[in-house]
Amino acid sequence: MASKIVTACCEALIKKNWTICFVESASAGKLSYEFSTVMDSGKILIGGLVCYHESMKEDLLLIPKGTIKQYTAESAVVTKLMARNFHRFVTSDICVALTGLTTPGGSESATKPVGTIFLHFIFPHKEIAKKYRFIGTAEEIVQKSVDAVAALVANEAKNN
Repeated sequence: MASKIVTACCEALIKKNWTICFVESASAGKLSYEFSTVMDSGKILIGGLVCYHESMKEDLLLIPKGTIKQYTAESAVVTKLMARNFHRFVTSDICVALTGLTTPGGSESATKPVGTIFLHFIFPHKEIAKKYRFIGTAEEIVQKSVDAVAALVANEAKNN
């Protein structure tokens, strides 16, 4: 079941007549799933792609070889490329990319601990990049990420 903020976001998108798609890594499809559970989601949700492993980011999203090694899979640079490259193939008003660290074992460091999430949004007339640090279990970090996406998209839909 979608959170209240996801429901409000979907309602704002329906009112604005905007469509949305997702390209997800750390959230592993949770964004697409939550948006799909809202009434009339078919009016706004185009779909999504889960690219968890770096090979999928390179092979399907055409992230240039060496980029992930240089910046890590969980970085603003890779997240931006994911959004831009996916949006070239999917017709939607909004494209959201999400990467990050929900569990140990990735590229975490003192400056990028577990709980760090990178988002990149493509709107009809602008792009927005965000970095968050959430505390909690992997499930809580993913849910906080989903709600952060929904809050930002709802705000853009209401104010533009």
